[in-house]
Amino acid sequence: MNEVITTQKAPQAIGPYSQARMTGSYLFCSGQTPLDPQTGTLVTGGIKAQATQVMENIKQILIAAQLDFNDVVKTTVFITSMDNFSAVNEIYSRYFVDKLPARSCVAVAGLPKEALVEIELIACNNHN
Repeated sequence: MNEVITTQKAPQAIGPYSQARMTGSYLFCSGQTPLDPQTGTLVTGGIKAQATQVMENIKQILIAAQLDFNDVVKTTVFITSMDNFSAVNEIYSRYFVDKLPARSCVAVAGLPKEALVEIELIACNNHN
């Protein structure tokens, strides 16, 4: 199986890529930024609001792939300032509770649409 995963409940890709791809048991989710899926605009309210929107976007993609946060095995978090590390962790920990994925977090010079945070992930479907 090599399937494109897409949902209207998460922002549409803003370039030549898929929201996610499922290949075999693995889901590879493109980096999710804090775009409101209804308007396509960046959410306001600072880093916590943006991190929450990113996690909600990820949640919808996982649902579309018939997965959940416990299936996530690896995340990469991109933030524009390490000053936001604790705030992102606070939001992140509300979604990843039981089976914590491996993770990398890096500060970057900039993100699309001037977002403060972006998260990509790999999940594995072990339900079969």
